[in-house]
Amino acid sequence: MKVIAFNGSPRKDGNTVCLINRVAAALKGEGIDTEIVQVGGVLVHGCAACFRCRTQPDGTCCQSDAMNGWIDKMRQADGIILGSPTYFADITSEMKALVDRAGFVSRANGGFLRRKVGAAVIAVRRAGALHAFDSLNHFFLINEMIVPGSSYWNLGVGREKGEVEQDEEGMRTMSALGENMAWVMKKVVQG
Repeated sequence: MKVIAFNGSPRKDGNTVCLINRVAAALKGEGIDTEIVQVGGVLVHGCAACFRCRTQPDGTCCQSDAMNGWIDKMRQADGIILGSPTYFADITSEMKALVDRAGFVSRANGGFLRRKVGAAVIAVRRAGALHAFDSLNHFFLINEMIVPGSSYWNLGVGREKGEVEQDEEGMRTMSALGENMAWVMKKVVQG
């Protein structure tokens, strides 16, 4: 089994990836590999509402950027982690582009995200994390994905790089999320 994790933060070694790494460590402990893809800071465009993914359903978006490679990774994975810092009480623009375009392509191509396991991870300085968390969970739910819970909302508090690792409850939440995600994936994939 394989999980693909997307870091929506432009900080490649910031708090968001610290949280993703904690989930990935728990998944690895359960025998599940995780690949982390850097999304934040990569120039991608939002959905152009051209609907070519519907009229030419070949599993891709017609725009030429990194997105089609990311969408293909989603298609091949058993589980998907979407991680974002909180930007004005929401996700980053790169993450928004990913969920919009991947969602449209999936729905135009038989709903290939359906019944995959999805988990949102949010880094926050102070407030707004629940709205960002909801934005990512809405993506999972509209695509008929399975969303495991954790011991608290999937967020960690910290501002400076690495500061989130001092949030003991947040880090415990990420470990529990990884364990729960692995349990659900084993039930879904292995039956």
